[in-house]
Amino acid sequence: MRRKMAKEIQNGSILISEPFLGDPNFERSVVVICQHDKEGTVGLVLNRVSALHLSDVVEVNEEIFDMPLAVGGPMQPNTLHYIHRLPHLTDAQPISSELYWGGDFEELTRWLNEGLVSQDEIRFFVGYSGWSPGQLQEEIEKNVWFINNNAANKLLTLNIDTLWRDILKEMGGKYKMYANYPADPSLN
Repeated sequence: MRRKMAKEIQNGSILISEPFLGDPNFERSVVVICQHDKEGTVGLVLNRVSALHLSDVVEVNEEIFDMPLAVGGPMQPNTLHYIHRLPHLTDAQPISSELYWGGDFEELTRWLNEGLVSQDEIRFFVGYSGWSPGQLQEEIEKNVWFINNNAANKLLTLNIDTLWRDILKEMGGKYKMYANYPADPSLN
């Protein structure tokens, strides 16, 4: 059996951008990989909050459930995506042992309006991040991304504002050092 290398991507992998990426779509971002196969890779940026709330785009009872939408990435910003910890949601795709992507939206909306889902169980995104076959691996080999294959199950409970830094610190070693790099080194 082949061991997974530290730089091998899989569903549920977390990509952490290197400190000085320079791409405004992914600068200091944390991306969860929802699908990685021969067709390419789909992920969602976890730490870019939009000005929109779920109630701005979906009919939900704001008094029971509403939350800010994240910007999942630059691809198709008119689409809505969600990751969650709801294993019984019909058609939900597992991306790690406790994290799922998508599922029956009508069923989910009903659950939201009935108060059966809490905000620490789900995140919503407009748009997504996508890579053609081999593209993401090339970026990883150029050290654009750090990979963590052990953090997906706790993503919904971590603070969005400090997520990039917190995951790097938790990874330890050289990654802990990267977590403390200033956003603008000329101000150091």
